[in-house]
Amino acid sequence: MAKKLKVKLVRSIIGLSPKQEATVHALGLRRIRQVVEHDDTPTIRGMIRQVTFALEVDEGRSAAEGELSGSTKKAERSEAKL
Repeated sequence: MAKKLKVKLVRSIIGLSPKQEATVHALGLRRIRQVVEHDDTPTIRGMIRQVTFALEVDEGRSAAEGELSGSTKKAERSEAKL
């Protein structure tokens, strides 16, 4: 399975150049704190590099794998409380 990147917009696009603003929109980000998932490709990496200061990137597993590990972590925490 291809590696995934979770990209989150953490700063406003107000004040960005039109080209940077277009890059953020091309990544599928419209609102602050919105998260999108993309395949880890050189094209996406290049887009992220252009607006790094406004984004937060999580290089991790895909969403399906992340959900599985998230539920496992909840179970571990509840067991630890007992």
